[in-house]
Amino acid sequence: MKARELANLGIPTGGPLRLAVRSCARAAQAGLSRDALRAAIKGVIENPAGYLSDPIFDRLAAELARAPGPAVFTGRETAAPWANWGEGLEAESIAQMERACRLPITAAGAPMPDAHVGYGLPIGGVLACENAIIPYAVGVDIACRMRLSVLDMPIQTLDTEHGLGRLTRAIQTQTRFGIGAAFQKPRDHHVLDADWSVSPITRAGKDKARNQLGTSGSGNHFVEFGVLTITPEQAAARAGVAPAPDSPDLHGSGWSFDPPPGTYLALLSHSGSRGTGATVCDHYSRIAIERHPELPKDLKHLAWLDMDSHEGAEYFAAMNLMGEYASANHECIHRHIAGQLGARAIAFVENHHNFAWKESHDLGDGRGPREFIVHRKGATPAGANVLGVIPGSMAAPGFVVRGRGNAPSLRSASHGAGRVMSRTKARATFAWGNVKRDLSSLNVRVLSAGIDEAPGVYKDIHKVMALQADLVDVVGRFDPRLVKMAPEGERAED
Repeated sequence: MKARELANLGIPTGGPLRLAVRSCARAAQAGLSRDALRAAIKGVIENPAGYLSDPIFDRLAAELARAPGPAVFTGRETAAPWANWGEGLEAESIAQMERACRLPITAAGAPMPDAHVGYGLPIGGVLACENAIIPYAVGVDIACRMRLSVLDMPIQTLDTEHGLGRLTRAIQTQTRFGIGAAFQKPRDHHVLDADWSVSPITRAGKDKARNQLGTSGSGNHFVEFGVLTITPEQAAARAGVAPAPDSPDLHGSGWSFDPPPGTYLALLSHSGSRGTGATVCDHYSRIAIERHPELPKDLKHLAWLDMDSHEGAEYFAAMNLMGEYASANHECIHRHIAGQLGARAIAFVENHHNFAWKESHDLGDGRGPREFIVHRKGATPAGANVLGVIPGSMAAPGFVVRGRGNAPSLRSASHGAGRVMSRTKARATFAWGNVKRDLSSLNVRVLSAGIDEAPGVYKDIHKVMALQADLVDVVGRFDPRLVKMAPEGERAED
């Protein structure tokens, strides 16, 4: 019998598997048939003590008898509570949330209106855990985030070929798209002066991060110009707003989003921590999975790291560094595009939507407020008066929103419209000729994108916003006009 077949029967890898291979060789020399050998191996696995005196299987039996029994998963007796803001969500995305709420570390959960199937936790899922962090519940693209800047340029720039040409050149020359995209002459930013030794992965990935600073990635990542509209009612609703909890002081003068009612030329970007962030996720996800062999297959991607463990603390520090890096990435994109245009950003707002925060929440269980690790995997922070950005698609508006601090949602909202079909199905469903005709009728020009990002792959953003009217108030509307994403054929990394 081959090693793979022995492993499939239940022989542990390492020493036991090597002994099993040798035992099979001795059994073959003794003339055992394949069926007899298979039955004997099963017997040794089920009852190693019964084979301790067997001349062929004695050493394997002794090794298996010494080995600890298989780890057994013990979940919560009662699933953690979760509130659902979705409507007509896929059965599997609901099942993923239900499974996540069985974990012994889970305290509460909430799928947002844009929720759809992800790894372990649905994308658009929020999960509060006690003293534990789940790398896959943060996501592969750590600190994927939005940034919107209002530029001091005439809105009419979008209405002439000359103006569109200027905007096109600024995007084409001042950022890069695609997996591995980088600059030959790296951008400069003070994030590179941070402590990159918090993890061996960030230490090793610093050079890649430096070269990719200011790039936009692939998949659903984009940079686009459009029209920001703020009505008098929306401006009034902005009273008392605050920056998202992860918005650093990027410009020396602090966060700022207070333009008066009107229409503005705005720049919107969506990207994350690029290749280094993906490597951080891969490394610590594998460690978490190794630490929890008791998890069944359908919970494997929900493996966690204890916050007071060395690996948990290291991952949390690396994640936060990737958050700073992703924010710097957006700042470089916006600074260099504005610089190319000779423009100035007069207001901006930004937020993560793939991250985990230490937050205090009262779950209404009589225990009062206490600290949790709140994972938002494709979800926007929506604390009371906190601003954020929720995009639609290349053919649908996005919105600047003010959080309402809804407690059952764990103070969260959607991170976009949410997909309704896989990338594979999208490629089989849509053709660029038809899509571009529809976009042209909406006065939207696409510089490049994959057909798997066609508007039809997304839910109706207006329905999504209606479903979360108790989570956020709209304080601005962004309508895309000039869109650039990774070219057709790029593998998605979102």
